[in-house]
Amino acid sequence: MRLVPRSLSGRLLAISALTSIVALAFAAVAIGYVLERFVIHGLDQQLDAQVAMLARAVRDDATLDPAKVVDLPVFEQTGQGWGWRVESPRGRWVGGDAISDAVPLRLGPPSLGPSPRGPDHPGLIAAAPGEGRTETGERVHTRVLVVPVASGEVTIIAGGPRRLAMAPLREVMVPLLGSLAILGTVLTLASLVQLRFGLRPLRALQASLAEVRAGQMRRVPDNQPSELAQLAAELNALVDQNEAQLAHARRHVANLAHGLKTPLAALSVRLAESGHDPDGTLRAMVAAIDGRVRHHLGRARAAAPGSGYQPRTPLAPAIDGLIAVMKGVHADRAITVVRELAPGLVVAADPQDVDEMLGNLLDNAWRHAGSMVRITATSTGRDVRLAIEDDGPGLAPHAIEQALMPGRRLDERGDGHGFGLPIASELAELNGGTLTLDKAPLGGLGIVVTLPAGHGSG
Repeated sequence: MRLVPRSLSGRLLAISALTSIVALAFAAVAIGYVLERFVIHGLDQQLDAQVAMLARAVRDDATLDPAKVVDLPVFEQTGQGWGWRVESPRGRWVGGDAISDAVPLRLGPPSLGPSPRGPDHPGLIAAAPGEGRTETGERVHTRVLVVPVASGEVTIIAGGPRRLAMAPLREVMVPLLGSLAILGTVLTLASLVQLRFGLRPLRALQASLAEVRAGQMRRVPDNQPSELAQLAAELNALVDQNEAQLAHARRHVANLAHGLKTPLAALSVRLAESGHDPDGTLRAMVAAIDGRVRHHLGRARAAAPGSGYQPRTPLAPAIDGLIAVMKGVHADRAITVVRELAPGLVVAADPQDVDEMLGNLLDNAWRHAGSMVRITATSTGRDVRLAIEDDGPGLAPHAIEQALMPGRRLDERGDGHGFGLPIASELAELNGGTLTLDKAPLGGLGIVVTLPAGHGSG
């Protein structure tokens, strides 16, 4: 399972969602704590008032004066969770629902205030919050005060039912959590809108690159956001560098072609002399070589900057012509051809390159097929996808990569030299396409060629 999304938008959305969840959870805890302290404060005021009254009833001998013990109205009712307890070395006194235990909370310093016992007992009384239970087991919130007297220390504990504080807190937390959930949803939607708008320049840059690859634009537009301006500049520099290298290579090919024309012309003249080529076979071969040289010279000239030339080859006629040739070359093999071509497909490639590339691929399929070769071609928008499949033995996965290495023959049968597939792959790349090998649904080798679509293709 991949925890980190592969897309930038997915990663940014995940980070935004995670930070929003953390922030909202922190807000819920913080607000809940503040509300709890606010609610508990009201309960503390009632308990502090009871504790102050009990403190006034403490004598100097660490006993409790019953005449001065006054209970607030809530402490007069038993069974409601309100109670108090006074402990000293001289005894123990309880009132209301007696508190069986009380544990001070060490969440902060105790509250300090003037002694409620008057000027005869100066000093400060330390009051601390706590938690305890009544003898019936009900949880109570307590206030614990220690009163110093001459005979020792007197501990005064007053408690009230904690449910009185928690009930309003729960009532408040339900709508609060609902509001935070709505806020989280709104923040998520805002993040989606932000990502869609913020990543729009990336999508525009991708579209521009596709147009550059298809030949519809020469360079990526420079008017990019500041974060992408340097990337666009590097891409344009790469385009310029590739263009310069391609121009150099084509000039080299043109020079080579020009260099071969003169020897070929001289050879043709010598072969035309009496007795040098009685049956004309050699002259035909020289003519074929001269045609190849002229072809590549024309390509180099046409592809020069400013030529405005864009080759176009209708796919169906080219394939039909090659099928007819293959049936004649491999007349000894009964191969069924299944042809499934979308109408009107045109590729942006030189016709002679298409013939050479597809001729190699179809010859390979014919030689290795058991009884069937299937040819399908469809348009994917900017490209044309051509698939050639056979029902032969195919290639093992580890042998597919080796099949595209020049001169490497994986099948020693026949008179091939192992250059057909590499030449086809190179021609596809030179025309802006790709060639991939895989196992065909028919059981043999499947070859997929993608070429840029030419104008007028369906």
